[in-house]
Amino acid sequence: MTSILKAQKANTSDAAHGNTRKGKRRADDMMDLDASVSDSGEDVEVIPIAKKKKNKQRVLLLSSRGVTHRMRHLMNDLEVILPHVKKDSKLDSKSHLHLLPELADLHNCNNTLYFEARRHEDLYLWAAKMPNGPSIKMHVQNVHTMDELKMTGNCLKGSRGLLSFDKSFDETEWGKLTKELFTHIFGVPPTARKAKPFVDHVLTFSIVDQKIWFRNFQVAHLFAKTIHDTKPLLQIIEKDPLVPNGPPQMTLVEIGPRFVLTPIRIFEGAFGGATVYSNPGNV
Repeated sequence: MTSILKAQKANTSDAAHGNTRKGKRRADDMMDLDASVSDSGEDVEVIPIAKKKKNKQRVLLLSSRGVTHRMRHLMNDLEVILPHVKKDSKLDSKSHLHLLPELADLHNCNNTLYFEARRHEDLYLWAAKMPNGPSIKMHVQNVHTMDELKMTGNCLKGSRGLLSFDKSFDETEWGKLTKELFTHIFGVPPTARKAKPFVDHVLTFSIVDQKIWFRNFQVAHLFAKTIHDTKPLLQIIEKDPLVPNGPPQMTLVEIGPRFVLTPIRIFEGAFGGATVYSNPGNV
């Protein structure tokens, strides 16, 4: 009872002194005060600060009917290394690709990776920017998943990967367009929901014989020893004994998966439109 009386007295005293507003001042009010009055008593013009542009890339990942187990495992590997991917169920009809932009809009995605299987043998990959394009149709070959390779490399699940492009991408117009599209799709934004604040692997794209070769490597330290304890495994990074004052030496260890993409055609729109590029070597 006494505490209630004390609170009432405090409120009445604040009202008597004119402190009727409760809580802290808002940041907007403080900016108005700073703008209206300066140290010399003159008005000062406030220069608005430009907001930093956020990277809001989200990718819709789905496939058609008729995919095999190897194709499905490849999609699962891509889902693991790309934490900003939203996976959807299979698309029933292969002739209704115009529905994919609407489907991506429902999932709030602005990029799409669509795997199209034909005759349970051939696999085609559509990489498209939503909703207005462009889109690239590619033939997927030499697929090797993580389970098949059994590489010694390893990385944290959900970590962000660096993107490494061969200099051959800048030599052709279709290479520049493909590089820009792959940067949007495979570049994990730092604000992704499932992304971890670590960068410990590299996604490499190389052009050899008019084909795009994809590899995934772990960034490992040469001089690192693992401590086996009851707790999870710990790694202590040691300096190079030949250069003790230098930075830690690093190397690349392949993780997987690996596959080869053969560009077939680049369209102006999303899954259709005018043809921007057609591969003359594709049969």
